[in-house]
Amino acid sequence: MATMEKVPMLAEGYERITADLKALRAERPKIVDAIEEARAHGDLSENAEYHAAKERQGQVEAQIADLEDRISRAQIIDPATLSGDRIVFGATVTLLDEDDKPVKYQIVGQTEADAKAGRISYNSPLGRALITKTVGDEIEVTVPSGDKFYLVEKIEFI
Repeated sequence: MATMEKVPMLAEGYERITADLKALRAERPKIVDAIEEARAHGDLSENAEYHAAKERQGQVEAQIADLEDRISRAQIIDPATLSGDRIVFGATVTLLDEDDKPVKYQIVGQTEADAKAGRISYNSPLGRALITKTVGDEIEVTVPSGDKFYLVEKIEFI
């Protein structure tokens, strides 16, 4: 049997997936009603409403199962309680790119990742390259746009 690997996330990510789960669970009775209504229209083989409702039911059940799994394995991490000189999950890192422009990222879970907001997943190529690095380390990362080089300038736990 596979081991239950913990899924690290920040408190806000946990709250978001808990809210998503609650919304999906609230949608269940509406889907059942839609299926019953469509079933009442007669022949199911050519009933598009019925097939759409059944397909939505399958999607919702799959999403619920995925969210319940993530919640059961969640390991909530508060960056303010962390410290040290190495980059770990939850750390906020200031990097210098090839042009010596500072770039700031926080290492977060997959559900919280938003590169435009400066939040990268610990599973992303850059996130994996940064974990365990210290100030002064140089990092080379291959991304879709090519190879990128960074220098770790600062590590914060905020």
